[in-house]
Amino acid sequence: MNGETWTSLGSLLASLMFIWAMFNQHFNFVPFFARFAHKLFSFFNPYIQITFHEYSRDSFDRGTAYVAIHRYLSVNSMATAKRLKAAESVRESETLVLSMDDFEEMVDEYQGIKVWWTSRMTMAKGQSISLYPREDEKRFYSLTFHKKYRDLIIKSYLNHVLAEGKAIAVRNRRRKLFTNSKQAESHSGSVWSHVIFEHPATFETLALEPEMKKDIMNDLITFSKAKDYYAKVGKSWKRGYLLYGPPGTGKSTMVAAMANLLQYDVYDLELTSVSNNTELRKLLINTSGKSIIVIEDIDCSLNLTGQRKIEKNIVESEDEKVEFIRAVQNGRTGSTDGTKVTLSGLLNFIDGLWSACGGERIFVFTTNYLEKLDPALVRRGRMDKHIKMSFCSFEVFKVLSRNYLGIESHVLFGKIEKLLKEANTTPADVVENLMPKSSRDDGVHCLKCLISALEDAKVAAIAKAEKEEKLRVGKTGNMKENGGGENNVEEKTG
Repeated sequence: MNGETWTSLGSLLASLMFIWAMFNQHFNFVPFFARFAHKLFSFFNPYIQITFHEYSRDSFDRGTAYVAIHRYLSVNSMATAKRLKAAESVRESETLVLSMDDFEEMVDEYQGIKVWWTSRMTMAKGQSISLYPREDEKRFYSLTFHKKYRDLIIKSYLNHVLAEGKAIAVRNRRRKLFTNSKQAESHSGSVWSHVIFEHPATFETLALEPEMKKDIMNDLITFSKAKDYYAKVGKSWKRGYLLYGPPGTGKSTMVAAMANLLQYDVYDLELTSVSNNTELRKLLINTSGKSIIVIEDIDCSLNLTGQRKIEKNIVESEDEKVEFIRAVQNGRTGSTDGTKVTLSGLLNFIDGLWSACGGERIFVFTTNYLEKLDPALVRRGRMDKHIKMSFCSFEVFKVLSRNYLGIESHVLFGKIEKLLKEANTTPADVVENLMPKSSRDDGVHCLKCLISALEDAKVAAIAKAEKEEKLRVGKTGNMKENGGGENNVEEKTG
């Protein structure tokens, strides 16, 4: 073609474009052809696309579905995506978060079916691409899959993604230790204040009989997975544990191990700082699911020893009279001034209607004196599982020796086993002797120190038993003498 031909062709094209523009201006066929092209493409396209926007039109909060998908893809994209972006650690996360970069695609597989996730972003018209985020940028995830898998993807796969996203959030969050504080309420409006919960105790390091440890772990795990079962039988999704035994047997450590096993928050409830039953109920309402609510040394927190008799002013023995006088002095006689938590209020707290306001909660009471607690407080259904934390046995000692000294067997173990049977020693006392006091103390030295301490405890126990026996014999003798005197008087009178 020569130059004249190109010129003529260009003029013809320009004329056609001018005619099309004039024709479309009067008849407006562009939307019609656009809709037709879209329908034609959809007819031949076998894939379906679903979008999940970060923000909805009428909300400033990130969408729940988008956040769950973001967590799910952040974990799964690290193995396949070529471009990742690092975000600052969010408030509840312990680690740096990596996610798909904008316009990156990731392939996922579910039950043998492949789907495609794409991270997309839209910008306002006229906005140029920038390295820095802008307020008018809108991000969303796009899911693409074959249309023959529509039901499986919508009814099963998406539920799987959302559930996994929530589970990842629970695993990565920084768990908290809460306490009730009036000061926190006055400053922040919250009835609880908290710190990050970082207790290192686990069931692996817990000084407990192996069989008992296994039983407790199975019970806890079964509870955490029993949401549908509790709903089926019509019970609130909660469980109560009563930990009792002498001081130093590891009750508080047990609570920490339970929290670490289940990844639950811990609410340490201090009853002495609660004004009344209404405030106690408010504290319960402001607890979250996946939590352990603990009342330590509950026998010291409230006057629960013979509480019902004291409330009715029914006192019979000298001990009850003393307890009643103390209750009156401390304002714990069940008066109606509404200034103290009552036993009834505490029972409703753990087993009343308000206890069902949230799910997946564990109530834990600890006490050194089980006999002091009201039977109504510790009955099954309120405290479902009673766990006795006893003195240190040989099996428990072996756990402590492995944890603190790295020694699982030694010739001195036989002597230690014999002494543990002869002297009641708590795990806390054993640990104190197993811990090296200087850099020169090796494991054998610590075992010898423990043997010495156990021998001293044995001597002290024998001396205590002899003293108690003398007192018992002395009281018995006095009773006989008094009895004999009365008989003599009767004989003389006769």
